[in-house]
Amino acid sequence: MISLLSLRKQIDAGSLTPREAIALSEAAIAEHEPRVGALVSRNLDPVVPERGALAGIAVGVKDILDTADLPTQMGSPIYEGWRPRADAASVARLRRLGAVPLAKTTTTAFAFLDPTQTRNPRHSGHTPGGSSAGSAAAVSAGMLPLTLGTQTGGSVIRPAAYCGVVGMKPSFGLLPTVGMKCFSWTLDTLGLFTAGVADAAHALALMTGRPGLDLRDKNAGMPRMGVVRQDFCAMAETEALDALDRVRVAAESAGARLHDVVLPAVFAEAFGLHGTIQDFEAAQSLDWEYATHRASLGARLGAHLDAAQAVAPAAYDASLKVADRARRQLPDLFAENDIDVILTLSAPGPAPEGYASTGDSRFNRLWTLMGVPCVTVPVGSTATGLPLGVQVIARLGDDARAITAAHFVETLMRE
Repeated sequence: MISLLSLRKQIDAGSLTPREAIALSEAAIAEHEPRVGALVSRNLDPVVPERGALAGIAVGVKDILDTADLPTQMGSPIYEGWRPRADAASVARLRRLGAVPLAKTTTTAFAFLDPTQTRNPRHSGHTPGGSSAGSAAAVSAGMLPLTLGTQTGGSVIRPAAYCGVVGMKPSFGLLPTVGMKCFSWTLDTLGLFTAGVADAAHALALMTGRPGLDLRDKNAGMPRMGVVRQDFCAMAETEALDALDRVRVAAESAGARLHDVVLPAVFAEAFGLHGTIQDFEAAQSLDWEYATHRASLGARLGAHLDAAQAVAPAAYDASLKVADRARRQLPDLFAENDIDVILTLSAPGPAPEGYASTGDSRFNRLWTLMGVPCVTVPVGSTATGLPLGVQVIARLGDDARAITAAHFVETLMRE
């Protein structure tokens, strides 16, 4: 994989020019893209700024985010060849920082569940996850040092875990979703994929203008972690649970304090209502596509929107109230358990075999609904080489703490 910070260090030292750094990604794409299929379009003659905090950094942009110089096709034939007039706000910010949006990455149709053609670089017979399949796979294959994805259920954390990369879903609203195709305005969150936690921290700090998010030269001490297994949903696979236990043992051996935390009943209730909120909003967000192009929607999305038409406003309103109640109780959960972060599963297990499914988001949906920052960290692999990850979660707005705790875990598991 290509480290964003490593490239910038070489550029700052004068041993690599920004143009040469972009050429590294172009060469990696030429080598790996035919096997992986992570990209839907590319800028073949990019303008490469010589200056800027992210000059020389090639970026992949999930194809539900607008780009003025590349098509934005939503993973759907409905938008084939569509060219926006402007960049999404996040893409515009990256350009101002000197980065080069080099390619659009594959997305499931409208960021739902119908699989893409992308293959998992770590194990081609298994799904890369979704909906940000191409963004996770492009980083995993070493083609790009930074990619943008989105999460409405588990579309950043899960594919990152399946592909063995770092994925970060920041606090809701920290990164703008202006210029992103909306699925659910209550849930949609922009996220990042990188080779390491420090890379994600640096990119997020620059994109948001918040230097306190950057990890460099920061010693945060030992995190206090609450281990959550979400006992109210189906149990995870043994390999995922074993990985979580390995991290716990390593963290305790290093001096961190960990203990089990059981989520109060309101969180189980909110978890069960994520779909009601998502579906009610999706039916409105995709109303034009559904009304005029129903036959061109993906099979899963089309059937889902059929059912979503029956979600009543009263059920939606009641679900929002439960979600709000859970969000207001979450800070108390951290305080009463004397923890800085939650340590939990990124996915139910390693990437499923085959391409019919993008996997299950049951260990992500609650945290997306809560709006809290989540970081998945690679923590080894199965006997057959499938990556495994664990997820670090902090309070809403406490992205810096999520990052530092995730870096602690990453450092432990690399030693």
